Amino acid sequence: MSGSAASKKVVVFDYGFGNVRSAERALARAGADVEITRDFDKAMNADGLLVPGVGAFAACMEGLRGARGDWIIDRRLSGGRPVMGICVGMQILFARGIEHGVESEGLDEWPGSVEPLQAEIVPHMGWNTVDAPAGSELFAGLDADARFYFVHSYAVHDWALETHNAAMQAPRVTWSTHGKPFVAAVENGALWATQFHPEKSGDAGAQLLTNWIGTL
Repeated sequence: MSGSAASKKVVVFDYGFGNVRSAERALARAGADVEITRDFDKAMNADGLLVPGVGAFAACMEGLRGARGDWIIDRRLSGGRPVMGICVGMQILFARGIEHGVESEGLDEWPGSVEPLQAEIVPHMGWNTVDAPAGSELFAGLDADARFYFVHSYAVHDWALETHNAAMQAPRVTWSTHGKPFVAAVENGALWATQFHPEKSGDAGAQLLTNWIGTL
Protein backbone atom coordinates (compact mmCIF):
# COMPACT_ATOMS: atom_id res chain seq x y z
CA MET A 1 0.00 0.00 0.00
CA SER A 2 1.59 3.24 -1.10
CA GLY A 3 2.01 6.33 1.03
CA SER A 4 0.27 8.40 -1.61
CA ALA A 5 -2.85 6.25 -1.38
CA ALA A 6 -2.88 6.54 2.41
CA SER A 7 -2.81 10.33 2.12
CA LYS A 8 -5.97 10.49 0.01
CA LYS A 9 -8.98 11.82 1.90
CA VAL A 10 -12.25 10.14 0.95
CA VAL A 11 -15.64 11.19 2.32
CA VAL A 12 -18.44 8.61 2.38
CA PHE A 13 -21.46 10.86 2.03
CA ASP A 14 -23.91 10.08 4.81
CA TYR A 15 -27.35 11.16 3.62
CA GLY A 16 -29.29 8.32 5.24
CA PHE A 17 -29.20 5.77 2.40
CA GLY A 18 -26.32 3.35 2.07
CA ASN A 19 -24.03 0.92 3.82
CA VAL A 20 -21.70 3.63 5.03
CA ARG A 21 -19.84 1.52 7.61
CA SER A 22 -18.99 -1.29 5.19
CA ALA A 23 -17.92 1.29 2.60
CA GLU A 24 -15.74 3.00 5.22
CA ARG A 25 -14.02 -0.24 6.15
CA ALA A 26 -13.42 -1.25 2.53
CA LEU A 27 -11.96 2.14 1.61
CA ALA A 28 -9.72 2.12 4.66
CA ARG A 29 -8.44 -1.34 3.73
CA ALA A 30 -7.73 0.00 0.25
CA GLY A 31 -5.54 2.72 1.76
CA ALA A 32 -7.69 5.83 2.00
CA ASP A 33 -8.13 8.22 4.92
CA VAL A 34 -11.91 7.87 5.26
CA GLU A 35 -14.58 9.89 7.03
CA ILE A 36 -18.35 9.33 7.10
CA THR A 37 -20.07 12.70 7.07
CA ARG A 38 -22.67 14.91 5.45
CA ASP A 39 -20.70 18.03 6.31
CA PHE A 40 -20.81 20.31 3.29
CA ASP A 41 -17.23 21.62 3.42
CA LYS A 42 -15.68 18.23 4.10
CA ALA A 43 -17.62 16.64 1.25
CA MET A 44 -16.61 19.45 -1.10
CA ASN A 45 -12.93 19.42 -0.18
CA ALA A 46 -12.17 15.70 0.02
CA ASP A 47 -9.95 14.13 -2.64
CA GLY A 48 -12.78 11.71 -3.43
CA LEU A 49 -16.49 11.59 -2.61
CA LEU A 50 -18.20 8.21 -2.42
CA VAL A 51 -22.00 8.21 -2.68
CA PRO A 52 -23.61 4.94 -1.53
CA GLY A 53 -27.27 4.13 -1.96
CA VAL A 54 -29.79 1.45 -1.03
CA GLY A 55 -33.56 1.24 -1.28
CA ALA A 56 -35.87 3.17 -3.55
CA PHE A 57 -34.66 5.63 -6.19
CA ALA A 58 -37.13 8.36 -5.21
CA ALA A 59 -36.36 8.08 -1.50
CA CYS A 60 -32.61 8.26 -2.15
CA MET A 61 -33.08 11.37 -4.26
CA GLU A 62 -35.16 13.00 -1.53
CA GLY A 63 -32.53 12.20 1.08
CA LEU A 64 -29.72 13.41 -1.15
CA ARG A 65 -31.42 16.72 -1.84
CA GLY A 66 -32.18 17.15 1.84
CA ALA A 67 -28.46 16.87 2.58
CA ARG A 68 -27.53 19.18 -0.36
CA GLY A 69 -25.80 16.21 -1.94
CA ASP A 70 -27.15 17.04 -5.38
CA TRP A 71 -25.46 20.44 -5.23
CA ILE A 72 -22.22 18.99 -3.84
CA ILE A 73 -21.98 16.37 -6.60
CA ASP A 74 -22.68 18.93 -9.31
CA ARG A 75 -20.13 21.41 -7.93
CA ARG A 76 -17.45 18.76 -7.50
CA LEU A 77 -17.90 17.49 -11.04
CA SER A 78 -17.89 21.02 -12.45
CA GLY A 79 -14.43 21.37 -10.93
CA GLY A 80 -13.23 17.95 -12.05
CA ARG A 81 -13.27 16.57 -8.48
CA PRO A 82 -13.77 12.79 -8.33
CA VAL A 83 -17.12 11.29 -7.33
CA MET A 84 -18.01 7.59 -7.18
CA GLY A 85 -21.54 6.20 -6.85
CA ILE A 86 -22.43 2.70 -5.67
CA CYS A 87 -25.67 0.75 -6.32
CA VAL A 88 -28.57 3.23 -6.04
CA GLY A 89 -25.82 5.84 -5.65
CA MET A 90 -25.04 5.03 -9.28
CA GLN A 91 -28.66 4.89 -10.42
CA ILE A 92 -29.49 8.41 -9.20
CA LEU A 93 -26.77 9.78 -11.48
CA PHE A 94 -29.04 9.06 -14.45
CA ALA A 95 -31.84 11.30 -15.68
CA ARG A 96 -34.75 9.36 -14.20
CA GLY A 97 -35.83 6.31 -12.30
CA ILE A 98 -39.05 4.39 -12.95
CA GLU A 99 -40.37 2.34 -10.03
CA HIS A 100 -43.87 0.81 -9.93
CA GLY A 101 -44.81 2.92 -12.93
CA VAL A 102 -43.83 6.16 -11.20
CA GLU A 103 -41.10 8.29 -12.76
CA SER A 104 -38.73 10.25 -10.50
CA GLU A 105 -36.09 12.78 -11.53
CA GLY A 106 -32.45 11.84 -11.01
CA LEU A 107 -29.35 14.02 -11.06
CA ASP A 108 -29.16 13.86 -14.89
CA GLU A 109 -25.38 13.60 -14.98
CA TRP A 110 -26.01 10.91 -17.60
CA PRO A 111 -29.07 10.50 -19.85
CA GLY A 112 -31.10 7.37 -19.50
CA SER A 113 -33.68 5.62 -17.35
CA VAL A 114 -33.31 3.23 -14.44
CA GLU A 115 -36.01 0.62 -15.02
CA PRO A 116 -37.04 -2.78 -13.63
CA LEU A 117 -34.70 -5.65 -14.45
CA GLN A 118 -35.93 -7.81 -17.29
CA ALA A 119 -35.26 -11.25 -15.86
CA GLU A 120 -37.13 -14.29 -14.57
CA ILE A 121 -35.66 -13.90 -11.08
CA VAL A 122 -35.70 -10.49 -9.41
CA PRO A 123 -33.92 -9.15 -7.47
CA HIS A 124 -30.56 -9.93 -8.98
CA MET A 125 -28.80 -11.01 -5.79
CA GLY A 126 -25.39 -12.63 -5.68
CA TRP A 127 -22.14 -12.86 -7.58
CA ASN A 128 -21.78 -12.14 -11.29
CA THR A 129 -19.09 -11.40 -13.82
CA VAL A 130 -18.80 -8.20 -15.84
CA ASP A 131 -17.61 -7.25 -19.31
CA ALA A 132 -15.22 -4.33 -18.85
CA PRO A 133 -13.98 -2.35 -21.87
CA ALA A 134 -10.37 -2.20 -22.99
CA GLY A 135 -8.38 0.44 -21.16
CA SER A 136 -10.59 0.44 -18.07
CA GLU A 137 -8.81 2.01 -15.10
CA LEU A 138 -11.49 0.85 -12.67
CA PHE A 139 -10.97 -2.84 -13.51
CA ALA A 140 -7.19 -2.66 -14.04
CA GLY A 141 -5.39 -5.73 -12.74
CA LEU A 142 -8.57 -7.80 -12.51
CA ASP A 143 -9.16 -11.00 -14.45
CA ALA A 144 -12.02 -11.18 -16.94
CA ASP A 145 -13.71 -13.82 -14.76
CA ALA A 146 -13.60 -11.69 -11.59
CA ARG A 147 -16.96 -11.73 -9.84
CA PHE A 148 -18.75 -8.91 -8.02
CA TYR A 149 -21.66 -8.84 -5.61
CA PHE A 150 -24.98 -7.44 -6.85
CA VAL A 151 -28.22 -6.72 -5.00
CA HIS A 152 -30.73 -4.81 -7.15
CA SER A 153 -34.10 -4.97 -8.88
CA TYR A 154 -33.55 -2.03 -11.25
CA ALA A 155 -30.88 -1.12 -13.76
CA VAL A 156 -30.03 0.89 -16.87
CA HIS A 157 -30.40 -1.29 -19.97
CA ASP A 158 -29.51 1.30 -22.61
CA TRP A 159 -26.49 3.60 -22.53
CA ALA A 160 -27.55 6.86 -24.17
CA LEU A 161 -24.61 9.28 -23.80
CA GLU A 162 -22.80 10.03 -27.05
CA THR A 163 -19.47 11.81 -27.32
CA HIS A 164 -19.17 13.90 -30.48
CA ASN A 165 -16.00 15.81 -29.57
CA ALA A 166 -13.02 13.77 -30.73
CA ALA A 167 -10.82 15.54 -28.17
CA MET A 168 -12.92 14.14 -25.32
CA GLN A 169 -12.49 10.60 -24.10
CA ALA A 170 -15.66 8.60 -24.51
CA PRO A 171 -17.06 7.12 -21.29
CA ARG A 172 -16.00 3.56 -20.55
CA VAL A 173 -19.10 1.47 -19.89
CA THR A 174 -18.97 -1.96 -18.27
CA TRP A 175 -21.86 -4.38 -18.72
CA SER A 176 -23.22 -7.40 -16.90
CA THR A 177 -26.17 -9.66 -17.69
CA HIS A 178 -29.12 -10.79 -15.62
CA GLY A 179 -31.85 -11.70 -18.06
CA LYS A 180 -30.92 -8.76 -20.30
CA PRO A 181 -27.59 -6.87 -20.37
CA PHE A 182 -27.43 -3.87 -18.07
CA VAL A 183 -24.89 -1.19 -17.16
CA ALA A 184 -22.67 -2.51 -14.35
CA ALA A 185 -20.17 0.36 -14.13
CA VAL A 186 -19.22 3.64 -15.79
CA GLU A 187 -15.98 5.62 -15.95
CA ASN A 188 -16.68 9.12 -17.24
CA GLY A 189 -14.01 11.67 -16.42
CA ALA A 190 -14.23 12.51 -12.72
CA LEU A 191 -17.48 10.52 -12.32
CA TRP A 192 -17.24 6.78 -11.78
CA ALA A 193 -19.94 4.41 -10.56
CA THR A 194 -20.79 0.75 -10.04
CA GLN A 195 -24.14 -1.03 -9.87
CA PHE A 196 -22.57 -3.79 -7.77
CA HIS A 197 -21.18 -3.40 -4.25
CA PRO A 198 -17.36 -3.32 -4.35
CA GLU A 199 -17.32 -3.15 -0.54
CA LYS A 200 -18.99 -6.59 -0.48
CA SER A 201 -17.02 -8.07 -3.38
CA GLY A 202 -13.99 -9.50 -1.60
CA ASP A 203 -10.55 -9.19 -3.16
CA ALA A 204 -11.93 -8.07 -6.53
CA GLY A 205 -13.85 -5.24 -4.90
CA ALA A 206 -10.81 -4.25 -2.85
CA GLN A 207 -8.70 -4.05 -6.01
CA LEU A 208 -11.36 -1.93 -7.70
CA LEU A 209 -11.48 0.54 -4.81
CA THR A 210 -7.68 0.65 -4.74
CA ASN A 211 -7.76 1.51 -8.45
CA TRP A 212 -10.19 4.38 -7.81
CA ILE A 213 -8.16 5.75 -4.90
CA GLY A 214 -5.06 5.59 -7.07
CA THR A 215 -6.62 8.09 -9.50
CA LEU A 216 -7.48 10.69 -6.84
